[in-house]
Amino acid sequence: MLVPNCPVCHQTTALVARHLERNGIATVIMGCAKDIIEHAAVPRFLFSDFPLGNSAGKPHDIASQAQTLELALKLLETASGPQTTMQSPLRWSEDASWKLDYNNVAQLSPEELARRRAEFDKQKEIARGNRAA
Repeated sequence: MLVPNCPVCHQTTALVARHLERNGIATVIMGCAKDIIEHAAVPRFLFSDFPLGNSAGKPHDIASQAQTLELALKLLETASGPQTTMQSPLRWSEDASWKLDYNNVAQLSPEELARRRAEFDKQKEIARGNRAA
């Protein structure tokens, strides 16, 4: 089973993977939060040094997504033992400066923070409505 991660569910996904493994279903976690996933001791982990939420490859980049899937399947076949981590060779950008700015609220204007908060609140309302339905 291949399980991509989102920022909200790294630990939950890791626990599900461990449960599936105990019941005979092989898993590979594809994620961007190395510290969280490795701490949860998943059997196989493909780490992409990308912003959270992009563990399956770059958005709108089919080639990077296909390569990420190929790497995950290769890891599933070749992992030498439990808690095996493979790092993707793909890079988000030529340098690591994106790590300083990615979702850094100190870099955002009050207007942008308010816009993002409003969008987040809107998505929560949609989710509540879907759950109620």
